[in-house]
Amino acid sequence: MKRKPNILWICTDQQRVDTLGCYGNSFVKTPNIDALAESGVRLENAYVQSPVCAPSRASFLTGRYPRTCGVRQNGQDIPDTEILLPRLFADNGYVCGLSGKLHISACHQSVCHDMERRIDDGYSFFSWSHHPAASGAGNWTGNAYTNWLTEKGVKYRTEPFPKCRYIRCGMPPELTQTAWCFNEAMRFIDGQAPEQPWFFSINCYDPHHPFDPPMEYLERYLPIINDIPLPDYIPGELDNKPIFQKRDHIGAYNTPGNFPYDEMTDLDHRYLSAAYWAMIDQIDHHVGRIVEHLKSIGQYEDTIIIFTSDHGESLGDHGIYLKGPYCYESGVHVPFVINWPGHTLSKISRRALVEMVDLAPTLCEAANIAPPPSFQGRSFLPLLTDISSPDHFRDSVYSEFYNSNINHRTPLAFVTMVFDGRFKLVKAHFKDRYEGPQGELYDLERDPHEHENLYGRSEYVGLQARMLALLVDRMAQTADPLPVRRAFW
Repeated sequence: MKRKPNILWICTDQQRVDTLGCYGNSFVKTPNIDALAESGVRLENAYVQSPVCAPSRASFLTGRYPRTCGVRQNGQDIPDTEILLPRLFADNGYVCGLSGKLHISACHQSVCHDMERRIDDGYSFFSWSHHPAASGAGNWTGNAYTNWLTEKGVKYRTEPFPKCRYIRCGMPPELTQTAWCFNEAMRFIDGQAPEQPWFFSINCYDPHHPFDPPMEYLERYLPIINDIPLPDYIPGELDNKPIFQKRDHIGAYNTPGNFPYDEMTDLDHRYLSAAYWAMIDQIDHHVGRIVEHLKSIGQYEDTIIIFTSDHGESLGDHGIYLKGPYCYESGVHVPFVINWPGHTLSKISRRALVEMVDLAPTLCEAANIAPPPSFQGRSFLPLLTDISSPDHFRDSVYSEFYNSNINHRTPLAFVTMVFDGRFKLVKAHFKDRYEGPQGELYDLERDPHEHENLYGRSEYVGLQARMLALLVDRMAQTADPLPVRRAFW
């Protein structure tokens, strides 16, 4: 019987699409991920279902939209009834493991002092570390990374970076959480029999803030710091956009003083980009390590390798840092590289619109596993394996933010988005009457950086109506496909 493929799913945290060499970034140093893209498939238009961690992760792990799978906010616990992708694989003969984040249940220390609550997730190897945490009193006892440091007699610490107060110098490269995540993956792989198919999720916290790369990776950018472009922001562009963005411009997460854009210098902005990119350079180094390890043990040819992220990072674009109730390309458009030697196409990129909710059914088809009726996504495997397959998959992509970060309380931040490949509509939904911009409408062919909001302008009333109708249709299609028990049928 033909061996089932291994699955190595590398999911970074808060990595926007334009952060790899294969996606056109000339500053980063990502030869290993670029090589996977060169010998595999690069999807140019992969979109997440939420610009925030937990809703996005729950969505692509269940193949269901955030509000359907029950995780529409950070801090919510996924229901016990949800079926995760590793559970499906475990039920079909795979051994499944994880290192790093999971983040589909409450993870905040004030709620959870050990580790996040787990459902029947299918992971028999579970080396959990939501994020790097300081050692000592109050640390989460379930943080396997910090426990690893403790066993080595090392305390987690970062140091101020004297040139910019918004970034820090992180742990030595060999002691970062990213290095540990990849080490744990290789430890898991080496523990499997050669004929045993496995599924492993690497979920490093980088390049999520705080921006704290090892100094060895940041140093490369220091001689060219003045060549790094400033964020893509036009003063005044937020005047006719929803209030959430104006507040996050004053301080990220609606917290004044938290990356306050107007108080930051040009050098601050450049150092932040450098630190963010340095964290990605470090990730690439470890991608190279694990690819070489798979080759050395003869499992590279049998392994599907996916590289992607859960959502993006504003990085100062539009005068905002981090993420929130907005759906700019920097927040919902993510890198997606897949490589399966002898099966996926090589030296090809696809422009088709895909959603991350489609990844679970795609992997199921690749492994010849029947998808459950709960899935809302659908497989795009032919895009990856069949050169004659049309470069088209979805007519539109959809994302939602339902008070997901709970930082905006008056008014509450409820936002939905639809994008058809050219036009993007983002609708703000206010519970009570609210005077102010009610949405955003962009023509990305004419305005690819999403500066000019066309929403509410009389000359675009027809386009706005069409996009609102499309948004309503997409929202309706998030209804749970599982059958509802009828009392008398």
